[in-house]
Amino acid sequence: MLDFPNGLAGIITLVQIFFGIVIGLYFWNLLRAQQGGRTAVRRESHREVERLRQLRQISLTEPLAERTRPRSLGEIIGQEEAVKALRAALCGPYPQHVLLYGPPGVGKTAAARLILEEAKRSEHSPFGKNANFVEIDATTARFDERGIADPLIGSVHDPIYQGAGPLGVAGIPQPKPGAVTRAHGGILFLDEIGELHPVQMNKLLKVLEDRRVLLESAYYNPEDPNVPAHIHDIFQNGLPADFRLVGATTRLPEEIPPAIRSRCVEIFFRPLSPEEIGVIAANAIRRIGLEAEEGVLGVVMKYATNGREAVNMVQLAAGMAIAEGRSAVRVVDMEWVVTCGQYNLRPENRMPFQPAVGVVAGLAVCGPNVGTVLEIEASALPAEKGRGRLTVTGVVEEEELQGAGRRVRRKSSVRNAVENVITALRFVMRVEPGNFDIHVNFPGGVPVDGPSAGVAIATAIYSALTGIPVDNRVALTGEVSIGGKVRPVGGIVPKVAAAVRAGAKRVLIPRDNYQQLFSEFRGVAVVPVDRLEDAIREALVGENKVAAGEVCLRPVVSCGAGMSCNNI
Repeated sequence: MLDFPNGLAGIITLVQIFFGIVIGLYFWNLLRAQQGGRTAVRRESHREVERLRQLRQISLTEPLAERTRPRSLGEIIGQEEAVKALRAALCGPYPQHVLLYGPPGVGKTAAARLILEEAKRSEHSPFGKNANFVEIDATTARFDERGIADPLIGSVHDPIYQGAGPLGVAGIPQPKPGAVTRAHGGILFLDEIGELHPVQMNKLLKVLEDRRVLLESAYYNPEDPNVPAHIHDIFQNGLPADFRLVGATTRLPEEIPPAIRSRCVEIFFRPLSPEEIGVIAANAIRRIGLEAEEGVLGVVMKYATNGREAVNMVQLAAGMAIAEGRSAVRVVDMEWVVTCGQYNLRPENRMPFQPAVGVVAGLAVCGPNVGTVLEIEASALPAEKGRGRLTVTGVVEEEELQGAGRRVRRKSSVRNAVENVITALRFVMRVEPGNFDIHVNFPGGVPVDGPSAGVAIATAIYSALTGIPVDNRVALTGEVSIGGKVRPVGGIVPKVAAAVRAGAKRVLIPRDNYQQLFSEFRGVAVVPVDRLEDAIREALVGENKVAAGEVCLRPVVSCGAGMSCNNI
């Protein structure tokens, strides 16, 4: 044992005491700083809580769009068929994934919400009383390609990232559930699903197939005893994601990936008619507590194309009336709204006013489950024998096809249809269009595509060649083969519905497209046809009809003096 002199021992003791005091002061300052930090955090938290409380005490009146939102399925205007299909898809014992097509502002989101509430009350439905309705917009559901964040599917917060917390400090990855897990047992409503990133779409397809989310991380060690049991469970068994997808889009079906379409029932919401727009506007005015001058609803019906536009127009006009102390909305108020908002006049879907030579009401599809009446005009002037020219005008001159890594521009398929019709008329109706300068026009500036206007084009040209007027109460659709057969076309139900709304009394369609439900259309006869000559015979005005093979050699309004019909 070493024996230090008394003086040296005293110095060592003093040094030890000094360092002990320094260390004590250091830890005491740390403790004070910690306590001061806690006090500062509590003070700041209390200040922020008070600020939030004051903010929450400030509340504006409920927007009119919220006040007019449907609170029951019966309040959804004009979508009876779509709601019926949605109820069949989701309220039974085996609910399906669903895709909703249709223009904005027609009730797709409201219908999905209300259908879930109805399904919860059904004894046959697997949806529980606490089933969630999780809504997410695909346009804002952005994700990090590195896998740091994915609000739709979910992600893993690896320990290398800032803010990983105590588990991250311990080197433990932390799974973060996404919307598909929050929707477990309920409905995931994915708005604008057509805008979803392709990578997320592929992940979503996998989740729909597995009904769970499988997550991975290079930092997960299944043999690490420090990893909590729930994290082991998530990495080994995945996060639950058994839900029903309801995707809504304003795109056309062909713009949606086939993989997601094949897994879903497709339901189509149609555009609202002017009368239905009027009902929505009247309800909005009533809920504001005002009256409407006669003619106000007529202005809204002429310009608004969906319920949201109608409510916005009413809200602006009502604001003007209230500001001026009036209890009624005037026509001049609504007309000012139209001018201020630069609303375009709603296109009218009407049949021709009277029978006319070369004027035919064709039928077309202009959106998901949206049909329209397409006016087609044709004229024919005598030309040098065999030297006649064909002119096609309208938005039909060229179309672009893209696929398989290449882009192709080609002559419009409508122009192809016109040329097919010319051959069919020559072969079937035994006329010689080559002896005439024929002009076919598609007025209105509406883009036209597809061969389904073949029957209507043939009727217009034949009418122009013969001078026999076309019945203005008849609408036509169907593709024509060069042999004169009328082939089936797509979108037949919305086309017939458009003809009914436009005031048609007879609708000629391909026989292969005929359905029993057409018998439920009141006030209109849906006539199936097999051959072009049958369609033309049905479409011409009765008093001037001619048999196939008889044609007036000069295009006139009617066969009159100096005109002879010859068998060619």
